[in-house]
Amino acid sequence: MSKSDKIIILLSKSKLTLLMLSSIMFVGLGLWFLISPPEINNPIFGNPTLIFSVGLASTLFFGIMTFFYAKKLPDNKPGLIIDNEGITDNSSGVAAGLIKWTDLKSISVMKIHRQKLIMLFVKNPQSYIDRQPSGFKRKIMQMNFNKYETPLSITANGLKCNFEDLLGLLNKNLENNKNTKAQHSE
Repeated sequence: MSKSDKIIILLSKSKLTLLMLSSIMFVGLGLWFLISPPEINNPIFGNPTLIFSVGLASTLFFGIMTFFYAKKLPDNKPGLIIDNEGITDNSSGVAAGLIKWTDLKSISVMKIHRQKLIMLFVKNPQSYIDRQPSGFKRKIMQMNFNKYETPLSITANGLKCNFEDLLGLLNKNLENNKNTKAQHSE
Protein backbone atom coordinates (compact mmCIF):
# COMPACT_ATOMS: atom_id res chain seq x y z
CA MET A 1 0.00 0.00 0.00
CA SER A 2 1.51 3.32 -1.00
CA LYS A 3 1.45 6.42 1.19
CA SER A 4 -1.48 7.85 -0.78
CA ASP A 5 -3.60 4.69 -0.63
CA LYS A 6 -6.34 5.13 1.89
CA ILE A 7 -9.59 3.20 2.10
CA ILE A 8 -12.37 5.03 3.92
CA ILE A 9 -15.50 3.16 4.98
CA LEU A 10 -18.25 5.43 6.18
CA LEU A 11 -20.75 4.78 8.93
CA SER A 12 -24.14 3.76 7.56
CA LYS A 13 -26.75 6.08 9.07
CA SER A 14 -29.57 3.85 7.80
CA LYS A 15 -28.07 0.70 9.37
CA LEU A 16 -27.39 2.56 12.64
CA THR A 17 -30.96 3.93 12.69
CA LEU A 18 -32.40 0.46 12.12
CA LEU A 19 -30.18 -0.99 14.86
CA MET A 20 -31.21 1.77 17.27
CA LEU A 21 -34.93 1.31 16.52
CA SER A 22 -34.58 -2.46 17.01
CA SER A 23 -32.83 -1.86 20.33
CA ILE A 24 -35.59 0.52 21.45
CA MET A 25 -38.15 -2.15 20.57
CA PHE A 26 -36.33 -4.70 22.75
CA VAL A 27 -36.09 -2.17 25.59
CA GLY A 28 -39.87 -1.76 25.33
CA LEU A 29 -40.37 -5.52 25.33
CA GLY A 30 -38.10 -5.85 28.37
CA LEU A 31 -39.99 -3.12 30.21
CA TRP A 32 -43.27 -4.87 29.42
CA PHE A 33 -41.88 -8.07 30.95
CA LEU A 34 -40.83 -6.10 34.04
CA ILE A 35 -43.91 -3.92 34.52
CA SER A 36 -46.77 -6.11 33.34
CA PRO A 37 -45.43 -9.59 32.59
CA PRO A 38 -47.55 -11.75 30.31
CA GLU A 39 -49.35 -14.68 31.90
CA ILE A 40 -48.11 -17.84 30.24
CA ASN A 41 -49.47 -21.26 31.20
CA ASN A 42 -46.20 -23.06 30.73
CA PRO A 43 -44.13 -24.42 33.63
CA ILE A 44 -40.86 -23.22 32.09
CA PHE A 45 -41.68 -20.05 30.12
CA GLY A 46 -44.41 -19.01 32.55
CA ASN A 47 -41.97 -18.85 35.47
CA PRO A 48 -42.24 -15.28 36.87
CA THR A 49 -38.54 -15.25 37.84
CA LEU A 50 -37.53 -16.21 34.29
CA ILE A 51 -39.82 -13.57 32.76
CA PHE A 52 -38.43 -10.92 35.14
CA SER A 53 -34.83 -11.96 34.38
CA VAL A 54 -35.39 -11.85 30.62
CA GLY A 55 -37.09 -8.46 30.95
CA LEU A 56 -34.25 -7.06 33.05
CA ALA A 57 -31.53 -8.44 30.76
CA SER A 58 -33.32 -7.14 27.66
CA THR A 59 -33.85 -3.69 29.17
CA LEU A 60 -30.25 -3.35 30.35
CA PHE A 61 -28.48 -4.79 27.31
CA PHE A 62 -30.58 -3.09 24.65
CA GLY A 63 -30.70 0.12 26.70
CA ILE A 64 -26.90 0.24 26.55
CA MET A 65 -26.98 -0.57 22.83
CA THR A 66 -29.54 2.21 22.24
CA PHE A 67 -27.22 4.65 24.02
CA PHE A 68 -24.24 3.60 21.86
CA TYR A 69 -26.24 3.83 18.61
CA ALA A 70 -27.67 7.24 19.60
CA LYS A 71 -24.13 8.46 20.26
CA LYS A 72 -22.79 7.03 16.99
CA LEU A 73 -25.60 8.35 14.72
CA PRO A 74 -24.51 12.02 14.69
CA ASP A 75 -20.83 11.00 14.32
CA ASN A 76 -19.59 12.14 10.90
CA LYS A 77 -16.13 10.59 11.18
CA PRO A 78 -15.47 7.54 8.97
CA GLY A 79 -16.29 4.18 10.54
CA LEU A 80 -12.97 2.68 9.39
CA ILE A 81 -9.87 4.00 7.72
CA ILE A 82 -7.44 1.48 6.26
CA ASP A 83 -4.08 2.95 5.25
CA ASN A 84 -0.34 2.23 5.30
CA GLU A 85 -0.21 2.81 9.06
CA GLY A 86 -3.01 0.45 10.02
CA ILE A 87 -6.75 0.36 10.71
CA THR A 88 -8.39 3.32 12.41
CA ASP A 89 -11.53 1.93 14.03
CA ASN A 90 -14.45 4.26 14.78
CA SER A 91 -17.10 1.68 13.90
CA SER A 92 -18.73 1.10 17.27
CA GLY A 93 -19.36 2.48 20.71
CA VAL A 94 -16.20 0.74 21.88
CA ALA A 95 -13.98 1.65 18.95
CA ALA A 96 -10.27 0.90 19.26
CA GLY A 97 -8.84 3.87 17.37
CA LEU A 98 -5.61 3.20 15.46
CA ILE A 99 -4.52 -0.44 15.27
CA LYS A 100 -1.08 -0.44 13.65
CA TRP A 101 -0.19 -3.15 11.12
CA THR A 102 3.03 -3.70 13.08
CA ASP A 103 0.94 -4.55 16.16
CA LEU A 104 -1.57 -6.80 14.37
CA LYS A 105 -0.73 -10.52 14.59
CA SER A 106 -3.77 -12.10 12.96
CA ILE A 107 -7.39 -11.72 11.94
CA SER A 108 -10.09 -14.34 12.43
CA VAL A 109 -13.87 -14.61 12.19
CA MET A 110 -16.05 -15.48 15.13
CA LYS A 111 -19.75 -16.13 14.99
CA ILE A 112 -21.78 -15.38 18.10
CA HIS A 113 -25.34 -16.57 17.50
CA ARG A 114 -25.98 -15.14 14.01
CA GLN A 115 -23.60 -12.22 14.45
CA LYS A 116 -20.27 -12.38 12.58
CA LEU A 117 -17.34 -10.53 14.12
CA ILE A 118 -13.85 -9.89 12.79
CA MET A 119 -11.49 -10.52 15.69
CA LEU A 120 -8.19 -8.62 15.59
CA PHE A 121 -5.37 -10.24 17.59
CA VAL A 122 -2.63 -7.81 18.58
CA LYS A 123 0.77 -8.06 20.26
CA ASN A 124 -0.16 -5.89 23.25
CA PRO A 125 -3.90 -6.18 23.92
CA GLN A 126 -3.69 -4.47 27.31
CA SER A 127 -2.54 -1.20 25.70
CA TYR A 128 -5.80 -1.05 23.71
CA ILE A 129 -7.83 -1.65 26.85
CA ASP A 130 -5.87 0.95 28.84
CA ARG A 131 -6.27 3.71 26.27
CA GLN A 132 -10.08 3.62 26.35
CA PRO A 133 -11.34 6.92 27.78
CA SER A 134 -14.05 5.50 30.05
CA GLY A 135 -14.00 2.80 32.69
CA PHE A 136 -17.14 1.26 31.19
CA LYS A 137 -15.48 0.83 27.78
CA ARG A 138 -12.34 -0.58 29.41
CA LYS A 139 -14.54 -3.10 31.26
CA ILE A 140 -16.24 -4.19 28.02
CA MET A 141 -12.86 -4.61 26.28
CA GLN A 142 -11.47 -6.54 29.27
CA MET A 143 -14.48 -8.89 29.18
CA ASN A 144 -13.92 -9.42 25.44
CA PHE A 145 -10.24 -10.13 26.08
CA ASN A 146 -11.04 -12.61 28.87
CA LYS A 147 -13.58 -14.45 26.73
CA TYR A 148 -12.10 -14.23 23.20
CA GLU A 149 -8.37 -13.59 23.85
CA THR A 150 -8.57 -10.17 22.18
CA PRO A 151 -10.30 -6.93 23.15
CA LEU A 152 -10.65 -5.90 19.49
CA SER A 153 -13.49 -6.81 17.16
CA ILE A 154 -15.10 -5.15 14.17
CA THR A 155 -18.44 -5.85 12.55
CA ALA A 156 -19.98 -4.42 9.40
CA ASN A 157 -23.33 -3.82 11.13
CA GLY A 158 -22.96 -0.03 11.23
CA LEU A 159 -20.73 0.39 8.18
CA LYS A 160 -21.45 1.12 4.51
CA CYS A 161 -20.08 -2.25 3.42
CA ASN A 162 -20.90 -5.89 3.84
CA PHE A 163 -19.08 -8.33 6.10
CA GLU A 164 -17.34 -10.36 3.38
CA ASP A 165 -15.98 -7.26 1.61
CA LEU A 166 -14.71 -5.86 4.91
CA LEU A 167 -13.02 -9.14 5.85
CA GLY A 168 -11.40 -9.36 2.40
CA LEU A 169 -10.08 -5.79 2.63
CA LEU A 170 -8.60 -6.33 6.09
CA ASN A 171 -6.97 -9.66 5.19
CA LYS A 172 -5.57 -8.30 1.91
CA ASN A 173 -4.10 -5.23 3.60
CA LEU A 174 -2.64 -7.24 6.48
CA GLU A 175 -0.99 -9.60 3.98
CA ASN A 176 0.29 -6.68 1.86
CA ASN A 177 1.77 -5.08 4.96
CA LYS A 178 3.50 -8.31 6.01
CA ASN A 179 4.95 -8.69 2.48
CA THR A 180 6.15 -5.07 2.44
CA LYS A 181 7.74 -5.49 5.86
CA ALA A 182 9.47 -8.70 4.72
CA GLN A 183 10.85 -6.96 1.59
CA HIS A 184 12.22 -4.06 3.66
CA SER A 185 14.00 -6.44 6.04
CA GLU A 186 15.81 -8.27 3.21
